[in-house]
Amino acid sequence: MEIPKRLIDCLNESKAPYEILHHPEAVTAQRIAQAEHVKARHHAKVVVIKSGGEHLMAALPADHQIDLEKFAKAIGQTAVLDKEAEFKSLFPDCAIGAMPPFGNLYGVPTYVDKHLAEQDYIVFEAGTHTDAIKMSYRDYEKIVKPRVEDLAVKIQPMKGV
Repeated sequence: MEIPKRLIDCLNESKAPYEILHHPEAVTAQRIAQAEHVKARHHAKVVVIKSGGEHLMAALPADHQIDLEKFAKAIGQTAVLDKEAEFKSLFPDCAIGAMPPFGNLYGVPTYVDKHLAEQDYIVFEAGTHTDAIKMSYRDYEKIVKPRVEDLAVKIQPMKGV
């Protein structure tokens, strides 16, 4: 699978500088961050949420997990994790679990956790399990225009591991 053309076209049209990173195949956000040699707080992982019959995208740091209560409070209605089978058709040019946090390209409202918005740059999966893109958070925000909210909690490392 290749990086979606619509993502590259969007980045090029915005004239925002970005870097394509290649890494060994990885599936979890924490492993991807390690493969990319990026701190987890800079790696934007995507979570798809369902609320009121609508699909929503949340981008948060790899070392955080979505807090559905916080998310529901931010949008003013209940929210549940979306099922892969229900949302995979929304991202036909992406590997499942490798969708970039560009809901604007797929007609999906995008939310960003405030902790990710504090970073100077972010790295995110580019539609495949072996490619990622690194760019300034400010440029990302200008292109996607996400709603920034308090949506996630930091994952506590397991003791004795």
